[in-house]
Amino acid sequence: MALSVSLYESAKGLLKELISTPSFSREEDQTAGVITRFLALQRIEHARTDNNVYAFNKYFDPAKPTILLNSHHDTVKPAKGYTLDPFTPIEKDGKLFGLGSNDAGGPLVSLIASFVHFYDRPDLKYNLILAATAEEEISGSNGVEALLQKPFFLEKLEGKQIDAAIVGEPTLMQMAVAERGLLVIDAIAHGKAGHAARNEGINAISIALKDIEWINGYQFSKVSPLLDKVKMSVTVIETENKAHNVVPSTCRFVIDTRVNELYSFDEILNTLTKNLQSEIQPRSTRLKSTAIALEHPLVKAGIELGRSYYGSPTTSDKALMDFPALKMGPGDSARSHTADEFIFLTEIEEGIDLYIRLLSKLMN
Repeated sequence: MALSVSLYESAKGLLKELISTPSFSREEDQTAGVITRFLALQRIEHARTDNNVYAFNKYFDPAKPTILLNSHHDTVKPAKGYTLDPFTPIEKDGKLFGLGSNDAGGPLVSLIASFVHFYDRPDLKYNLILAATAEEEISGSNGVEALLQKPFFLEKLEGKQIDAAIVGEPTLMQMAVAERGLLVIDAIAHGKAGHAARNEGINAISIALKDIEWINGYQFSKVSPLLDKVKMSVTVIETENKAHNVVPSTCRFVIDTRVNELYSFDEILNTLTKNLQSEIQPRSTRLKSTAIALEHPLVKAGIELGRSYYGSPTTSDKALMDFPALKMGPGDSARSHTADEFIFLTEIEEGIDLYIRLLSKLMN
């Protein structure tokens, strides 16, 4: 299809304004305002709750199935090593530089442009909901998860469920059909304090090391064709001791666990409980592994458009959705959170084009 020049130019202009407006997680008030003003100029009816902005297509009909178009407008803080001002959008050599340009400004403005394209069509076979949300970078509780539970949002759905989502993240416009879950576990080994010189006590570090050795050597048996094995890494270890001559009574460590879609968090925790001497406690069980079936209409439409599919090692707001979600967007995940972050301008143009073609296949 021939992409509207005005659609691309308006998306690029919006992205530049977003880059110019700092929007660290939990500090997205100003970029939420930028997005609401943009939608108002497009004469799109919209609403805002906290720092989340959303809109329903003009002829929304609860009797029809509904697709959510979601991406985030918060960013991490600039990485060390920037040679450019992270808040000054710069076009150079076919690239647009600036903090959040790639993650996830490009996917966000491409989804917004696609929503604008379909907004006032009365003949859509699917409803569309646009959600530009906050706190994705910190997996916060006041982002898309909170929006999806708001009474006034649910009222519009009239008790119906959202059927599927496209989550805009930089994937080179390929389809991330599965995503690892993140389970962070706090562990504490209990020993008995004593004087190191007199060989007293039970050293909690020794207990922790035995558990860590087991963690390093253990392999969960189910291997996913998309997400490979469950991966456990001990990333932090500490005791409360400040004195060199005291045998520590406790040793704390953290297990970063990346879970494939073949295991529930309960299965992981039960296995650890049975095999470790240390006491364990999950920090959160919100960020579960997810997968969308290859037979799902969204995925089939993407395959027809020549898109490949894969399992993503990174976690996104897709983990917080209890309906099928496809992660897909312009930009490259390898550029996320790097100094002098950028997105190719052609990637934005291609992103809008492919999003519209993907949704058009569903509509037809």
